[in-house]
Amino acid sequence: MKADSIRLPRPLNLIDGAWVAAASGREMDVRSPIDGEVFTRIADSGPEDVDAAVAAARAAFDGGPWSKLTAAERGRLMLRLGNRILEEAEELARLETMDNGKPIKQARADMIATARYFEYYGGGADKVHGEVIPFLSGYHAEVRREPHGVTGHIIPWNYPAQMFGRSIAPALAMGNATVLKPAEDACLSALRIGELATEVGFPAGAINIVTGRGEVAGKALSEHPGVDFMSFTGSPEVGVMIQVAAAKNFIGCTLELGGKSPQIVFDDADLEAVYPVLVNAIIQNGGQTCSAGSRVLIQRGVYDKVMAELKARFEAVTASDSGEDAVLGPLISARQKKRVETYIAEADAPLVARGSIAQGSPEGGYYVAAALFGPCEPGSKIAQEEVFGPVLCAIPFDDEADAIRIANGTDYGLVAGIWTSNGGRQQRMAKAMHCGQVFINGYGAGGGIELPFGGIRKSGHGREKGFAALHEFSRIKTVVNNHG
Repeated sequence: MKADSIRLPRPLNLIDGAWVAAASGREMDVRSPIDGEVFTRIADSGPEDVDAAVAAARAAFDGGPWSKLTAAERGRLMLRLGNRILEEAEELARLETMDNGKPIKQARADMIATARYFEYYGGGADKVHGEVIPFLSGYHAEVRREPHGVTGHIIPWNYPAQMFGRSIAPALAMGNATVLKPAEDACLSALRIGELATEVGFPAGAINIVTGRGEVAGKALSEHPGVDFMSFTGSPEVGVMIQVAAAKNFIGCTLELGGKSPQIVFDDADLEAVYPVLVNAIIQNGGQTCSAGSRVLIQRGVYDKVMAELKARFEAVTASDSGEDAVLGPLISARQKKRVETYIAEADAPLVARGSIAQGSPEGGYYVAAALFGPCEPGSKIAQEEVFGPVLCAIPFDDEADAIRIANGTDYGLVAGIWTSNGGRQQRMAKAMHCGQVFINGYGAGGGIELPFGGIRKSGHGREKGFAALHEFSRIKTVVNNHG
């Protein structure tokens, strides 16, 4: 896939409806994970650019054209943007693949999900209602849901387009004006969607996009006193800094910070249905997914059988460039490749199987062969820490109580999968999981736009997706009228 065959966004920021260079004039190289080569540049923005973006958002919210739109009008704009994303889905997918490295089929699915966010929240913009509270005689008491004002959004590199929709769409639906700082490692699809947003008629200042380094532009946005609410997806370490900055400004935030999610396979599970899901849940997007099923807990009676099948399937996984037949593409960067390879080399568990890297893959690409480890001790490093790569650790268990202890025995709590044909066990296990989402006899939901998503503990707090996101991006106001 050649860069000259894809229309690349310019190295500019979207501020107040205009595309402008960073105030400093600085730019950054963008490398493709496929071959490690520089193929374009983006603006290397600083605090002054964030200041301008926040000011534009504030003006849009405080009396600007954006603030004057009704909820239905906001919804129509969002539906138009969703349609434009679908119309440009193939070009967006190719851009995403070049920038992020994911297989083209996954990138195409991402674009469908991105459009769906704007369809879903566009349809929901005029459906968030207040309520009337029965109160004292002679009083009318009501509760209103209102936008925060200016919302800041810092999104990661693993799903740039999807994360644009997931974070920005519910904020816009509620009437907030937004400032987005996409990850410097992969942000081109977010910039292109920003172009589409201006094309369909979003007023100046409703959507502002500032690219740059997390430690500079991201830090400036998270600490900005003009931001009324923050949304962040990324590492727990940076999540702590975001939360501290939000606390200093007395604002709220949502944090989605990753996971070490278990899939629990009981001996009465439909194993033929289990196998492909276990593999796909860890190799999808190179394992660079917060909700990746990175631990598989297998009941001892079927442990050897399941592992034999997983071994064969892992050995058949080939990492390659991101063409039509690819299932596992490169990782995002040389730094991420080194990190994952270090986890594999230092793993404190037996290596059961490795996949391969396709012959002819570009030498400069960031390819890592899939790895299966087991049996792993539940407290081992490989079973406790988020690798964020195509690495699966297998852990045997005895019974329900043992499975619950192991599944809940990490600092994370994002997603869990339960595989069993026993209806009572399904409900007991779902109730016992300490996490934000549980899937029974399945894992993942093709984007799951309608399903509230988020975690507990080190996985963060707050909820994205579904109507829960609309509630996160709004605040409650109680109005009491003494009418006599």
